[in-house]
Amino acid sequence: MIPSPDASLLAASPWWRPDPGTHLVIRGGARLTGTYPISGAKNAALPLMVAALLSPHLVTLHNLPANLDVAVLANLLQRLGVGLGWSGGRAGLTLTLCADRLHSRRIEGALVGRMRASILLLGAMLGRCGEASLPMPGGDAIGLRGIDFHVAGLRAMGAEIDLAGGMIQARAPHGLHGAEILLPQPSVGATQNLMLAAVLARGETVIRNAAREPEIADLARCLIAMGAGITGLDGDLLTVQGGASLTGAVHSVMPDRIETGTLACAAAVTDGALFLEHARAELLGAGLPLLAAAGVALEETGTGLIARRASAGLIGTDFRTMPYPGFATDLQSPVMAMLATARGASAITETIFEQRFRHVDELRKLGADITVHGRTAWVRGVTRLTGARVTATDLRAAAALVLAGLGARGETALDGLEHLDRGYDGMAEKLAACGADIRREARA
Repeated sequence: MIPSPDASLLAASPWWRPDPGTHLVIRGGARLTGTYPISGAKNAALPLMVAALLSPHLVTLHNLPANLDVAVLANLLQRLGVGLGWSGGRAGLTLTLCADRLHSRRIEGALVGRMRASILLLGAMLGRCGEASLPMPGGDAIGLRGIDFHVAGLRAMGAEIDLAGGMIQARAPHGLHGAEILLPQPSVGATQNLMLAAVLARGETVIRNAAREPEIADLARCLIAMGAGITGLDGDLLTVQGGASLTGAVHSVMPDRIETGTLACAAAVTDGALFLEHARAELLGAGLPLLAAAGVALEETGTGLIARRASAGLIGTDFRTMPYPGFATDLQSPVMAMLATARGASAITETIFEQRFRHVDELRKLGADITVHGRTAWVRGVTRLTGARVTATDLRAAAALVLAGLGARGETALDGLEHLDRGYDGMAEKLAACGADIRREARA
C-alpha cells in the first residue's frame, strides 16, 4: 500500500491535493460525451524531470500531468538540492528545475518505494556527481522487473555498483566512459537510464536492442535541446556522443498514449462519443488497428481524436502485449475491461509482466467471464456487467475497473485510489465533466 502523501509532498508540489481516504462511486449506464483533455504522458514526464539533473542551467517542462508520481519525484529532486518553480494549473503544469546545487545525498527509501522511475536517478547522478546511493525502487507489483540490465550497462561504462541490504551503492571514481551495450531485451527503463548516464560520459555510447517507445524519443529530444548528441531516436540502435556541456532547455511533454487508448475504450464501453483533445493516433502503435478490430472507431482531427463505438459494436479480439510498436502492456487491462462485454471471445496474452492479470478477479466480481491459463486470459463477452465493490491492485488495473464500472448496471465502489492517482491527472473529474456519474466519497 502506498502511504498517503505528507507535508513534504505539498512543499515540493503545492498543486497536489492529498486523498483524505476516499473511494470512487460510479453509477454505470451514462453515455460519455464532450471533450476529455489528454494529459502529458506520465511515462515521459518522469525521465524528463530526471534529465534536468544533468545540467546546472534552467530546464522548463510544459504539459506535466498533475499526478502523484510527479509529486513524489519532485520531492525526491528537491531533497537532492534541485530548485523547483511551478506554474499553471491542473489542466497542464509547467515546472522549471534548477540543479545548480545538486548534491549526492543518500535518497530516502520511503519515497523511492513509491515509484519505479526512481531508478533513473542512478544514471543521472552517476553522470553528474560520480556517485549515487538509493534503495531498490518500488512501483506496481506487476512483475519482477529487475535492474540487471541497468546495472550491467552502467558497469560497462565504468561504474562500480554494489547491491546489498536493499540498497544500490554506485560510484564512478574515474568518471563514466562510452561503451557498446547490447540489451538482452528492449527495456524502456534501462534504455532511458543508460542514455541519461551516457550524455555526460567520455566518448561514444552505443545502445543496441534499445526500446523504441515514444517516451524514449521524447527524452532524447529534450536532451538534444540541452546540447546532447544523440542519433537513432526512433530505432533500436541509439548512439550517444558523450562529454557535452549541457545547457538549459524548454520542452513540452508528449501527450499520454496510454490515457488516449484508455479513454477511447471508455467511449466505446458507454456507447458515447469523446473528443480526446491533444491525442495523437500514431503514438498508439499496434493499438490503433487492434482497437479498430475490437469495435472502437477513431477519427483524427487537427487537435485530437474523436472516439466512439463502431456501428457493428464491440467484437472479441485476440492480441498479445509486445514492446513498442507492438501492443502496449499498459493498455492490456483497460482493453480487457472493454472486451468483457464484447460479442464473442478474446484471447489476451501478456508477454511483458508475469503478474499483470491481478485485475481479473476484480473484473469477475462485476460479472466478467474470464479464465486465466498461464500468461493467457480467455475473455468470453457477457451482455452486461453489474456493479460491485472492487479494489485496484495497480495503476492500470485501477483504470480498467473505472471503465468496467462506467459500463456496468448499478453502482460500483472502487477502493485503492492511490493507484489511480499515481498515473492519471484528475480522471474522475474529467469523466464527470463528460457526463459520467462518478464521484469521490469518504470510505465508511
